[in-house]
Amino acid sequence: MAENEKAPKEPAKETFGAKDRLWIPRFWDGMNISGWFSLLKRNRFVISPSCIAMAVIIAVLSFINSFLWAIQQLFLGRKIEETEIDHPPIFIIGHWRSGTTLLHELLVLDEQHAYPDTYDCFAPNHFLLSAWWLKRCIGFLLPARRPMDNMAAGWDRPQEDEFALCNMGLRSPYLSIVFPNHPPQDQEYLDFEGVSEEDTSRWKQGLLWFLKCITYRTGKRIILKSPPHTARIKVLQELFPEARFIHIVRDPYVLFPSTINLWSRLNKDQGLQVDRKEHLQEYVFETFQRMYRAYDKHRESIDPSRFHEVRYEDLVADPEGQMSQVYEALGLENFEALRPALQQYAEDHKDYKTNRYEITPEIREQIEERWGFYAQRYGY
Repeated sequence: MAENEKAPKEPAKETFGAKDRLWIPRFWDGMNISGWFSLLKRNRFVISPSCIAMAVIIAVLSFINSFLWAIQQLFLGRKIEETEIDHPPIFIIGHWRSGTTLLHELLVLDEQHAYPDTYDCFAPNHFLLSAWWLKRCIGFLLPARRPMDNMAAGWDRPQEDEFALCNMGLRSPYLSIVFPNHPPQDQEYLDFEGVSEEDTSRWKQGLLWFLKCITYRTGKRIILKSPPHTARIKVLQELFPEARFIHIVRDPYVLFPSTINLWSRLNKDQGLQVDRKEHLQEYVFETFQRMYRAYDKHRESIDPSRFHEVRYEDLVADPEGQMSQVYEALGLENFEALRPALQQYAEDHKDYKTNRYEITPEIREQIEERWGFYAQRYGY
């Protein structure tokens, strides 16, 4: 069944003038058979005509991904299963566009730490088997910069583990991107409210398996960044009781338009429907509120020695000083060895410009009304 192709005019392009590239890889190119066809079935195959080719390509790739997974399991399955995660992960949490990517990139400058890179998250089912050869073959496909904010992109750069979970066939709110004109997908998997014990266990085992794969390859402490984890403190602590958390916050009057831009761009590039943007603003408002209801409910369960908060504005102004505080608060070692890399990163990115946004008085009033608790708590 095809969807009506008419859609409202697109908002102004990003300030850095990124060009659309129709042949960029899609997040879902690494999905397995069960995950992809289950997603299509749940959404009744309602695909816009202009997106049918993309859907067919991903379907073909899903068979390849499942085949490579079977080969990897044959040779490495037992070794992965027997791998112990000796160093509890560090989770970077915070709303989308709050600076989680920046904090992730700074933390993984430390060679003591490991992280899932973009290829790992795009091909979680078989990256241990395929990365050494396939990553080289498809390296040219990725754009040099992320289209939503002009930050560097690449197969070796740190990435959100949420995309890995999607491609492993696990449920996630991110699947809303594929069918943006349908009601939001799997919102209960943001905070696991209402998810059965069986399905929660399956999700946990999926994340654990993925992290065992990373650990098998590196043997190091893993740094993870995924905004949905902000609402999953309870589930994550059940899985990793000694995990550490870094929460980053940012001006909500910037967060809102930046998040609108993020989802608009992702829906356009990664979706199987021409996005009508009918409920996007309400989705952003409500998801934020749901995320921080869960965060506030479980935040106090984290031992203070395993939790630290950072303001984005402070991190940008003084990355070296803020990272020193992170290391001290969480009891991380060898900050002095990291200092030169932080200084070099700051030098390399000194000319980076963030997008600028204007919001209407009506939107500002809604942010004050619905997100005011966050603004007051963090001094915005």
